[in-house]
Amino acid sequence: MPQQTVELDLVFKALADGTRRQVVERLVAGSASTSELKQPFAMALPSFAQHLDVLERAGLVTSTKTGRVRTYELVPAALGIADGWLAEQRRLWERRLDQLDDLLHTLDRTSTNHDQEQS
Repeated sequence: MPQQTVELDLVFKALADGTRRQVVERLVAGSASTSELKQPFAMALPSFAQHLDVLERAGLVTSTKTGRVRTYELVPAALGIADGWLAEQRRLWERRLDQLDDLLHTLDRTSTNHDQEQS
């Protein structure tokens, strides 16, 4: 399996959970400690730490430890992997929809010409 596919799978798996998406959204504003990130969530620290681990394994965040405080920071490039894949899918579907539109216009013109010949 190509490395980029593995990375993409990890990113989407990490973003599939609402708690992790909220953490990513919070980190857009800047780095934060574990306790700052955990504050809005009613869950035990070990459970919350698992979410942070998933985000870190996916490459969406990095962490540093100073003393007893672990601080997390967003890695925007990892989001770029998902964005690139989504952009490619968007281009593919836009092209397909354009082809369908062309076909429908052709069928409409053919039907109109056929109706005129019948008159």
